[in-house]
Amino acid sequence: MDTPKSDLMVEVKDLKMYFPIIRGLLRHHVADVKAVDDISFEIKKHETLGLVGESGCGKTTTGRCILRLYNPTSGNIFFAGKDISIIPERKVKPLRAQMGAIFQDPFGSLNPRQTAGSIVGDPLKVHNMATGSELEDRVTELFRLVGLDPSMKDRVPHEFSGGQRQRIGVARALACSPSLVICDEPISALDVSIQAQIINLLEELQGRLGLTYLFIAHDLAVVQHISDRVAVMYLGRIMELTTSEELYENPLHPYTRALLSAIPIPDPVAEKTRMRIVLKGEVPSPVNPPPGCHFHPRCHLAIADCSAARPSLRDAGGGHFVACIRV
Repeated sequence: MDTPKSDLMVEVKDLKMYFPIIRGLLRHHVADVKAVDDISFEIKKHETLGLVGESGCGKTTTGRCILRLYNPTSGNIFFAGKDISIIPERKVKPLRAQMGAIFQDPFGSLNPRQTAGSIVGDPLKVHNMATGSELEDRVTELFRLVGLDPSMKDRVPHEFSGGQRQRIGVARALACSPSLVICDEPISALDVSIQAQIINLLEELQGRLGLTYLFIAHDLAVVQHISDRVAVMYLGRIMELTTSEELYENPLHPYTRALLSAIPIPDPVAEKTRMRIVLKGEVPSPVNPPPGCHFHPRCHLAIADCSAARPSLRDAGGGHFVACIRV
């Protein structure tokens, strides 16, 4: 990962996010939930990095750390060359104007008592970027930008369809003209036909506005379509990181191969003849993860050395990073 610093939007180094478990009358700290356990990656300017993995692997926590909604346990997060992991809370607000977030639930993330226009305009009020007629004009512009009729500004969220509500969420994320947008499973709660519309909208906006995306999802087919590079997470760690094309054509990590083998192929002959990798057991608890490689209890290629030491994320050639001693 030797990209020039000037070409990077985000650089994450050795990030850890542990949530303490407190028990008893005396509130003893008995353990930690290791949601993100020492990960490093980069997001280049104007690219889309897909972050995929099973539920509970730490994808959303990673995104919230970058937004500084969580204060990381340790590690560094550089945004546009500035280490934002050490900035005090009172100085985080101006940074958030340069970041946007699109959330998973297009209804739960919108205030049901606010009008759509008020929801989209809120970030501009919070950051004192527009008032009065200027605010109204900007909200109108944002509605048109995401494909909504500005006459809908006075409606409340329950008067919109799921896809329209997510468009409101996209407009709100773009209100302050951010350079980075964290997309936290923005289409998983939508119908398949609507998913395609939102994905196309995000791609169109990226090209028009020069945006950088961290696209968090569990749907590998969607991630393949929208992402330039993909990072595969498992139990708080990154297992594989490479370009989208390389990941799908030449997956190296056993976990990535298992995930890809679960994607149905629209070809009955190929679907019948290909090998399906079925993972054994359940995902271990992030409170007490396995020693060494976190994936080794479920890996069909595991050997004794896999539990002895943690494999580093190393370059297997051509910028294809993998954390597996068997590769």
